[in-house]
Order: sequence, then structure tokens, then C-alpha cells
Amino acid sequence: MTPSRKIIFSTPDYHYLLDEVVENGDFEKGKIEVKLFPDGERYQRILSQVNGRDVVLIGGTISDSDTLEIYDLAYALIKYGARSIQLFFPYFGYSTMERAIKAGEVVTAKSRAVMFSSLPRTSLGNHFIFFDLHSEGIPHYFEGQALIQHIYCKSIIVEAAKELADVGFVMACTDAGRAKWVESLANEMGVNAAFVFKRRVSGEKTEVTSISADVEGRDVVIYDDMVRTGGSLINAAKAYKNAGAKEIYTITTHGLFTNDALSIIQNSGVIKKVVTTNSHPNSKKLETDFLQVKSIASLIIEEIDKEQI
Repeated sequence: MTPSRKIIFSTPDYHYLLDEVVENGDFEKGKIEVKLFPDGERYQRILSQVNGRDVVLIGGTISDSDTLEIYDLAYALIKYGARSIQLFFPYFGYSTMERAIKAGEVVTAKSRAVMFSSLPRTSLGNHFIFFDLHSEGIPHYFEGQALIQHIYCKSIIVEAAKELADVGFVMACTDAGRAKWVESLANEMGVNAAFVFKRRVSGEKTEVTSISADVEGRDVVIYDDMVRTGGSLINAAKAYKNAGAKEIYTITTHGLFTNDALSIIQNSGVIKKVVTTNSHPNSKKLETDFLQVKSIASLIIEEIDKEQI
């Protein structure tokens, strides 16, 4: 008889999410031994019995090394008899190279999706779950019988926006590319939406030419699904400030904050507070009074419970 409780594993960088999911849900915590050989090769050994079990694996593609770690672990869990497997990617990268612009470019998002699609299939299928993908076309790169679920963190974003800003705030984004998503968030909360118009100055530089809504005297909450260097965010925030916005706040799902981005954002003086989810390990390391971190653990638990077999 198959045990009813699902068993959950994670890659080392996502132990914080694993612990929170296990603490708040009725699941068994899986055990893995991980070490590195002197030449850098990774050793992994699954210590928990998974034969005939419904398995969950949490891991983000925060580097190529982490991506291979997830793949190797998923492959082993399936080969050791997992009845089903759910792979949760709190952060799935490779969105920078999600399509080819120049001849000969490697579309990394596609090759990584094909790689994960090659995993042996469990008897109940392989489920891949993503959160606020930067490029919504990525799920279509997966092949074969892969089962895809794209979860939007709308509930977390709406809650954070209402906590941050005064009544009558404007929900905004950094450019027109995210306008539809921000408009959906604004409609959910019954507030106005705004976005900035940009003009490309060079291959690396853009400048804001105008904004789409009246923000004078109102708080502005900028939502961006991913913040890496913070350059676009700061430029947009300055445009809203110059247009008369009162206080400016930022919410992001994936707070990468590379190259000391958080300090640069804070030192810009135009953004009062940043809220991010814990989808990327960097967010946990950088949490301060300026950066508030909200957990996606409840969304993971909800999705696991939904798939109880």
C-alpha cells in the first residue's frame, strides 16, 4: 500500500523552503547526503526510501551547477522508484536567452527545458511547477508528456501592496512590456495602473520619455517580476517621482539583486521599501528593514495538497 504522505526533498540552497513547507504541511522530509569530491564533482545519495512514494523536489536554477543538481537528483528519485514526482522551481532562470535574436545564438531556455523533459517518466507523470516566469513562453519549450503548472504569486503581491501604500495608490511597472500583468493586479485591487514609455538610446541604455497615468500626490507601487541590477527599476521610480508621486515602493517576485543591486536601489533615494518573495536564496541573505521577504511556502503547500493522489 502506498503511504499517503508525500516525501519532500530539496537542493541545498533551498533547504529554507523545504523546512518551511514541512513545518507547515503534513509531509515527510526526505534526506540526502551531498558532498564534493576533490575535483569538484558532486556526490549525492538519497537516504530516504522513495520506492512507490509520491515525491516532491524543490530547487531553483540559480546557476548551471544548481540546474544539473536538480536534474541529477530528479533522475535518481525516479530511477529509485518514485511513483510520481513534482518538481517545484521557485526560480527558473534562462529567461535572458529565451529566444534567438542573432543567427547562431543558443536558446538556453529551450535546451534546459528539453533536458528536463528527458527525465524518465514516473507511472503518474512528471509535474513541473513554476512561479511568475519572466517569459511565459518557457513552458511551451517542454516536450513529451511533461505536465506544466505556472503559478502566479498574485495573492502575495496584492497583500504586500495593500500593506505598503496609502489608499488610492497607483500600481505601476517599469515598462509597457509588463503592463497587462500590472493592469490585472490593479484591477484586482480596484486601483489605477501606470507604466512608463521608453526610448532606446543605445544597445545598453534606454531613457524614459513619459508615463501613462496621473500619479501626482499618490503613492506608487512598482511591480517587477524580477529585479537583477535594479537599473530599470530606478529609472522608472525617478520618472514617477518627477511626475509628482508621493512615496514609491517596489514589489518583486524574484529578488536576485546581483552586483550589490539592493544597496544601489536603496542609495538611489527614490524607493522607500522593497518587498520580495523568497523564491531566490539571495533574498534570504539580504533581508533588512529596507527589504521585506514574503514566503511562497503556502503556495507550494497548496499546490502539493491539490495534487494529492
